[in-house]
Amino acid sequence: MSGLPSLRAVILMVAAVLVVTAAAGGVVVILGDDLVKTANEPVRRKPTQRPQQPSPRLDQLVPTAAPVKDFGQGGPGVTATPPRVLAIAAGAVPKSTRFALSALKYVQKVAVVDAGAVKVAGTALNLLAVDPADFRSWTPQPVADQPAVWSALARGELVADAGAMRRFGMILGGMYQVDGGPRLRVAASATLGLMGVDGLVSADLGRSLGFAPGVAVLLHGKAGKISESGVRKVLGKGSQVVMLDAAHRTPKQRKPQTTVNVGRPGSYLDLYKAAATRCPGLSWTVLAAIGQVESSHGRNNGPSSAGALGPMQFMPATWKHYGVDGDGDGKADIWSPYDAVPGAANYLCANGAGQGGEKLRKAIWFYNHSWDYVNKVMGIADAYARTYA
Repeated sequence: MSGLPSLRAVILMVAAVLVVTAAAGGVVVILGDDLVKTANEPVRRKPTQRPQQPSPRLDQLVPTAAPVKDFGQGGPGVTATPPRVLAIAAGAVPKSTRFALSALKYVQKVAVVDAGAVKVAGTALNLLAVDPADFRSWTPQPVADQPAVWSALARGELVADAGAMRRFGMILGGMYQVDGGPRLRVAASATLGLMGVDGLVSADLGRSLGFAPGVAVLLHGKAGKISESGVRKVLGKGSQVVMLDAAHRTPKQRKPQTTVNVGRPGSYLDLYKAAATRCPGLSWTVLAAIGQVESSHGRNNGPSSAGALGPMQFMPATWKHYGVDGDGDGKADIWSPYDAVPGAANYLCANGAGQGGEKLRKAIWFYNHSWDYVNKVMGIADAYARTYA
């Protein structure tokens, strides 16, 4: 009537301007004191756009992806000759001493390997550094027959003793920082049958860690028959001798059951916990909450309307920078939960998530630019913390 636009027309005009502005704008990611422009990623969606399914039990939900391809495949066929005696000498064992050990009654086979200790968060781990091809026969038959164990060693990863995994609360697939050294991925756990030994690494990695060369001695022979005093006499003062065949020397003792776990965490709960070890200070519950909001733990992998892919809904451009090979199969696959979840931890950590507080909230905001999204993730994370306390 007065020539002015109607209220409805004004609202539509304002909405149109907002849409154009959002579509044209870029995103700035704050990393410390630096400003780094990322791809022009839109907010992938509002959290309320997709109805959320009831959250399943994470310890019963198994991630799915293509099988890991092990290199160094050998398969069954190795004849196990498990050690009856493990000894640590005071220094490198010379050839003459090895010959003397092999001459002992009932000794059929001798091996000498490197040994050392590392600390992870102040906790000492006793490790042997071995050649994967040569050492296979010195493990129980189920371990020797599992190619993935030896592939992991060849990749420079840690094979932990099953008992050490339980004692130290380690998680299959987890990354652990060696004090003053590299980060090691626990790629497998197995009953090694080596009393006092917490795990195996490759000989190359042992050398880089400064392990003592040629100090660990393993003897194979007739069970229960090799003389402990004879071994001590040959190795001399300062040596430590452990009789590994106690079950044969004391009939009442039961032989431990051999277990082997390789490759990947067996549930989403373990996967989130393992991935969180890539970012010290980041709770696994945050990763689990993002996994629930983004894809309901791999049950709705997209692609989304904005082009986000996989169980953690990464934009391809972001994945190129932050995607990781989480399971050691040689590729970083945006569709694989074993890569996507560690990739999410990597991305969050790059944006300060490990510092907690507002830094954590801001890191989650970078994941999907919405404060409603942040609040939703934090709420679900709190619920997971209560459920799995």
